Amino acid sequence: MKRFELIFMVLQVPVDFLMLVFAGVMAYYLRFTDWALALRPVLFDLTAPQYMEYVIQVAPIWIVIYALIGLYTPSRSRRFAQDVLRIILGTLAGLAFVAMYILFTQQLFDSRFLVAATSLLAVLWVTVGRLGLRALKGLLYRSGYGLRRAVIIGSDEIAKQLHDVFAGRPEFGYQIVGTHASFSEGLAKKLKKLRIDEIIVTNPRKNESSSLAALEYANEAHIGFKYSADLFSTLAANRSVHPLAGVPMVEVKRTRLEGWGRIVKRVFDIIVSIVMLIILSPIIIGSAFFILIETGLPIIYKNKRVGVRGKEFVTYKFRSMYQKDSTGDGFGGKAAMKREQELIKKQNSKKGPIYKVEDDPRVTPIGKILRGTSIDEIPQFWNVLIGNMSVVGPRPHQPREVQGYDKKHKLAFSVKPGITGLAQISGRSDLTYEEEMRLDILYIEKWSLWLDLIICIKTPFIILKRRKVA
Repeated sequence: MKRFELIFMVLQVPVDFLMLVFAGVMAYYLRFTDWALALRPVLFDLTAPQYMEYVIQVAPIWIVIYALIGLYTPSRSRRFAQDVLRIILGTLAGLAFVAMYILFTQQLFDSRFLVAATSLLAVLWVTVGRLGLRALKGLLYRSGYGLRRAVIIGSDEIAKQLHDVFAGRPEFGYQIVGTHASFSEGLAKKLKKLRIDEIIVTNPRKNESSSLAALEYANEAHIGFKYSADLFSTLAANRSVHPLAGVPMVEVKRTRLEGWGRIVKRVFDIIVSIVMLIILSPIIIGSAFFILIETGLPIIYKNKRVGVRGKEFVTYKFRSMYQKDSTGDGFGGKAAMKREQELIKKQNSKKGPIYKVEDDPRVTPIGKILRGTSIDEIPQFWNVLIGNMSVVGPRPHQPREVQGYDKKHKLAFSVKPGITGLAQISGRSDLTYEEEMRLDILYIEKWSLWLDLIICIKTPFIILKRRKVA
């Protein structure tokens, strides 16, 4: 999901809340109009601030009900009428909740008019708020902002239909940058320069090899992939079907970390990283002191890693090697790199593109303690805080290791790498390359906040097992 779409998805919550509060304000003052007083005189002595306090307390419950019935689930194809229906149902459920609360708590609330009027106006104003957001989004789309750059693969009527609809109606949120009869290696090279967001395949059964090649490219490039849902059911197991410009389309999702999942995980990361940096501050200061005494500056080791969507970033760790042997930025340079390559040839304990030097002579005595207790990785909570990493995710690897990845394993770049993860708690550095990749991909496909919590709880127990450190 593009950041543009994510922003509008999140905006729905505060807009709905404001509309609910506004409905409460309007209902209160409507009760004191001449026509309402003519129907029945006011028998309560509830002031406007008091009633607003009730409304502000009840509005979050209404928001939760809206969420439970799917008003905040991300869907580019959901019709506005479906939203209105859910608003009505959610508001009725909220009204029922308020009525039951008044009944069972025996609250002295005499104005049924206020409750009914607030509910009716809530339907009206929440609908108006949603309509306003849609209008703003459509206006931005028509102005060229937030459009999904897409390529259509196909030469049938569906491909022509989609191209014509998207070209004439930008409010669908698509900008078609090309239509091609089939997918080829030459096209893949062109797409890398176009920075597309999605591939749409029509009639995939007609050219199965081309469709699978397009899916493979989408996985490798970490972009969206849709195909017409008429006949092709073997492309992927994790699918969701919805109409797109009148055509039933299957969307292949590599991970649940889309929409609200992405937001929840980011909030979780920020909270955990701040808390851990505060709690571990004595260990951070102590580690920095011992490194300084043992081998001097610099204390922090910076090294490039590959993150989400294959983008490189700099990780921070406590330096655990002698300065002349460190291969990161600003350290031993070519000489350190040459020595590392020699050690990998002699003492590498892993097979495949990733490596681990057994009994590494470059590690200092303090460094061995830091590595054995994973204290050297504490500075990576700063990476989490600034958004390069996540608390839980696949292990971050170096660019030279990633160059040897199989194409199917590049799916690991669909999410941010983590300080800990399913692979890290399932064997730490003892796993083979294939085992680690399988666990990373399993985590991506099965992600949930509950899974992240379980991994976080298990991590310190795994560390305390005190494995042998290289």
